[in-house]
Order: sequence, then structure tokens, then C-alpha cells
Amino acid sequence: MSDDDPVDPKAYLEERCKSKCVKPWIGYMKCVERIKDDESGLKHCTGQYFDYWSCVDKCVVPQLFKELK
Repeated sequence: MSDDDPVDPKAYLEERCKSKCVKPWIGYMKCVERIKDDESGLKHCTGQYFDYWSCVDKCVVPQLFKELK
């Protein structure tokens, strides 16, 4: 990769924002632990997963738009 290649700052900003979204992450991990023995496949943690990424996105968006010019 040359020095002139553009770099997407979103991945970097997401990593920085993950530490600010610990509470939704813990909620997601608790859900995963609760349903790990579900053999029916009917239980899921989709809501908690989206709560976590919603938190990350809310943190990233204002910073991302500062980066884009």
C-alpha cells in the first residue's frame, strides 16, 4: 500500500468508541451466556447486539464527520 492510498478512519474510531459502550457489551455477553445451551435455536441476542453497535455508531458519527472533508 502506498502512502497516497486513502485510509478509512471508521475502523479506528470504532475501536476507540468500544470502550465507551461497556454497558451494552456486558448486556450482550450476559445474553450470550444465558442462551449458550439453547438447542432449539429459537433464542437469540440480536437486540443486545444491535444495542451495542448503536452505542458505538452514536459515538463514531460525530467524530467521523469531522474527519471527512
